[in-house]
Amino acid sequence: MSYMPGATTVGAIFKNGTILASEKRVTYGYALMSKSGKKVFKISNRLGIACAGLISDMQAIARILSAEVRLYEIENNRIIPVRSAAKLLSSILFNHRIMPYFTETLVGGVDDMGPHLFVLDPIGSLIEDKYAALGTGAKIAIGIIEEGYKDNMGLEDIRKIIINAMKTAIGRDAVSGDGIDILIIDESGVREEFIPVA
Repeated sequence: MSYMPGATTVGAIFKNGTILASEKRVTYGYALMSKSGKKVFKISNRLGIACAGLISDMQAIARILSAEVRLYEIENNRIIPVRSAAKLLSSILFNHRIMPYFTETLVGGVDDMGPHLFVLDPIGSLIEDKYAALGTGAKIAIGIIEEGYKDNMGLEDIRKIIINAMKTAIGRDAVSGDGIDILIIDESGVREEFIPVA
């Protein structure tokens, strides 16, 4: 049996911030390992990541990035720009290209320049976008987001689109499911919420 970690992870920027979401199912091929995996991580009060791939690698890069961001903010006495955090993670991933972390990652957050969302592959390629979807359910989720997304949307509007995209992907991707973790990042900080999915 070939190994393929399943997941659906999405993210988008809205008028005042960034929203990241992922489902909770952890699979090994088509074997269900856990229904309570965490694939979205708060990195700082203005920054978060969401991942699709190997859960151990997600946890490793979340720990590494969190420590590096904290170090940057202590040394420079200011909040790290989202682009700088994404480039830092890109360098970390590229430096492990021989034995890569098996994870696709969204880096989202807010800084003095506004909300940002970056997409990274396992070896550190970096693309900034307004919305993105990763993982085995991405092809389904991205269609829902593209249909409803508009620039400068409010939080409630984008939240509905993200939840709808996640629920649709979960309904059609056997290795995604068991609820949705959401991370909302704006100037007031980071808020986490959980949406059960029947």
